[in-house]
Amino acid sequence: MAKNEHEVKNDLFGFGDKNVAFAKYFIGTSYLNGLVSPDDNIDVNVSNVNFEPGCRNNWHIHHDGFQILLVTAGEGWYQEEGKPAQLLKPGDVVAIHEGIKHWHGATKDSWFSHIAITKGTSEWCEEVDDATYNRLSE
Repeated sequence: MAKNEHEVKNDLFGFGDKNVAFAKYFIGTSYLNGLVSPDDNIDVNVSNVNFEPGCRNNWHIHHDGFQILLVTAGEGWYQEEGKPAQLLKPGDVVAIHEGIKHWHGATKDSWFSHIAITKGTSEWCEEVDDATYNRLSE
């Protein structure tokens, strides 16, 4: 069993299903459990996002809103364009402001889980290539 697999697959917010709808924006396999969907009275999406080791999403930008990540299990990375990557562990919180190009995902050897609270729309950009990802050290 990979590092933190049990914690991620059995966390409080549910593991979810393979993230088929957004798979084209990820390298590797992620799983999504939707918790709150926007409607007439709520304008944010809340989801539990789970990443297999080495899985990460593409660079992306949030428009007309923001994203907040609440790390619940495992170990992962968060990086804003032009800044060094930050190692994330359970209890870490990341507030991502509108217009900031960034990515997030699991470390090479650990599963990773976060609650994503997202308002607005996402502009998906290029992949986080293997060379960039492999330079990250824990």
